[in-house]
Amino acid sequence: MSNINNAFQSFKIGIAMLDLVHIRSFVTLASELHFGRAARRLNMTQPPLSRQIRQLEDYLTVQLFDRTSHSVALTASGRSFLPEALALLRQSAEVEQAVRRVNPAKEGEITVGFIGAASYSFLPRFLVLAANQFPSVSVNLKELTAVQQLNALEFGEIDLGIVRPVIGFNQKEIESESVMQEELSVVLPLQNPLAQRQRLSLEDLRNEAFVMYHPDAPYLHSLLTDAFYAAGVFPPVVQSLTHAHAILSLVSVGMGVAIVPEEARNACFDNVVFRPIRLKDGITADLNVIYRRDTRNMAVRLLLDVARTLSRM
Repeated sequence: MSNINNAFQSFKIGIAMLDLVHIRSFVTLASELHFGRAARRLNMTQPPLSRQIRQLEDYLTVQLFDRTSHSVALTASGRSFLPEALALLRQSAEVEQAVRRVNPAKEGEITVGFIGAASYSFLPRFLVLAANQFPSVSVNLKELTAVQQLNALEFGEIDLGIVRPVIGFNQKEIESESVMQEELSVVLPLQNPLAQRQRLSLEDLRNEAFVMYHPDAPYLHSLLTDAFYAAGVFPPVVQSLTHAHAILSLVSVGMGVAIVPEEARNACFDNVVFRPIRLKDGITADLNVIYRRDTRNMAVRLLLDVARTLSRM
């Protein structure tokens, strides 16, 4: 441990001899543990990535990764270096933000991760309100799954995330706040007889071919599974998909019915209707913002205020 700490101190002193690019490459490879995927995330090919990792290891005089033809794993030195590398990247971002704040023409910059479902309603309203209230803040967007956003927060790739609640979430350094609660609706093909009804119950769906959320969308899959189980209703599932957009596409061609968050109606599919559904305990689909508690990016605080304002509207 002392060797890697000494090496890190020497590295900070001699940072000009290399580049933060080497640190970012190390952190990305530590996240992916796969040279091909890491290279794609860094918008490069594998050979320069391998070269950067070797240069970093040569400079630190330690081996950071065990490599075989089939796997990549962090060594003990690599595991010790990772939190130091993450801290260095965060410090670099904070210095950049501090310098930018000196320029009154630009109050800050923030990278926001979001899930596709946020784009139906919350994200557009969030961006418009942010632009109106803080026109000097530059917002960069990245569409990522909830799990990808948690990893991106840890590795400093995003500053703020918009996600569904993450089952089993327990990262102490990351805060999560609910900013939107969506009612759920049944979506049906126009030709389905149930489309003539103004409100439905789970019992009405007992014998309907059903397009379900896949376990890869764990929050909504679990929410609906629990609701059906509590009602003692188990419609035949014909397909399981991850995204509301894909689910709506199957409903629109008559493959079945589905239950989706109400805001998905903004996807504007033809040949479908949305109907309210009665669920016990007032179940809703939540949308959360997530961020690091230790963030020093003032733009995060500004946009959190925007998200909280929207949650009260």
